[in-house]
Amino acid sequence: MIDQLSRTAALNDRVRQGLDPRARIVITAACAAALTDGDSLQETVRIYGDLLMAIDRCNFAPDERVERRRGEVTFRGRQIRFAIDYYDLSIEWGSENPADPEVTTRVMTIMLPEDD
Repeated sequence: MIDQLSRTAALNDRVRQGLDPRARIVITAACAAALTDGDSLQETVRIYGDLLMAIDRCNFAPDERVERRRGEVTFRGRQIRFAIDYYDLSIEWGSENPADPEVTTRVMTIMLPEDD
């Protein structure tokens, strides 16, 4: 069991680092608006890049250190949360084995605390 959790955690780290080509990263509309209201496209892209770097450096709560699928960071003075969920390859159903990247698509959702 611990090997599967370690493997899942490593795969979740790859999502946060932007290294999983199959993963999807989504940001809620409320979070996007709160961080980029009125910014140019170039500035918005820079902000999103900075946000992903902050999420990559996340310090996890003791109960999330094993799997590292949920976390919270302070970014531009706001609390931002993220959650990684596990789906099948068609993103229709839950994954049968989140530790197996051949059958799992990870979706990281970035949100405000009130979106959670």
